[in-house]
Amino acid sequence: MPTSLHATLRTDFGKGAARRIRRNDQIPAVLYSKGDTPIHLTLPGHETFLIIKDNINALINVEYDDNTSLALVKDVQRHPVSREIEHLDLSLVTRSQKVDVEVPVIVEGESAPGTIHYLELNSLPVNAPVIDIPEQITISVEGLEDGAVLRVSDLSLPEDVTCELDDEQPLVVVEIPRIDESDLETPGSEDEDEAAEDEQTDEGSEEESEDEES
Repeated sequence: MPTSLHATLRTDFGKGAARRIRRNDQIPAVLYSKGDTPIHLTLPGHETFLIIKDNINALINVEYDDNTSLALVKDVQRHPVSREIEHLDLSLVTRSQKVDVEVPVIVEGESAPGTIHYLELNSLPVNAPVIDIPEQITISVEGLEDGAVLRVSDLSLPEDVTCELDDEQPLVVVEIPRIDESDLETPGSEDEDEAAEDEQTDEGSEEESEDEES
């Protein structure tokens, strides 16, 4: 269900204005609507963080100037170091609408002893009802043996949710870890080889010196 969030209309633009907004623990945002002029908003920082921290496709009832708009989070810009939210793009939607979104893929369970799993895709492109977008797609690898491959066709998606990928697209691969022979070499073995080469070089130099003296 949508979460309500009170916003204010934003009239100051530019990097300087955005910095001032963030210093006040607020977030600059833009609400986009097809065919209409984008609406520039200021959102409360902490409340916005709580809404989207576990759901990248959060649905929000945005309240501003006696208006309430149903909006879907479309893009989150974060600081590259602190990971704090710097800007938000929202898309105006209707409750009856279906949308294309990326949903995170989560692996659960333990594969067979001695094996590990590789996740081929971190997220899945799906088409879903806007009021019923899954927060994540869960795949179980419990007990799977070496060589097992889980594909899109193996997914159990919620009703009215479809994946945009080919059914044969691999999602998870289970394998026994392969060890490269070069990984077995220890730093000490290289030092020993170099010492042996130096010793042979020294012996050769001594023999040449003896020949010259004779």
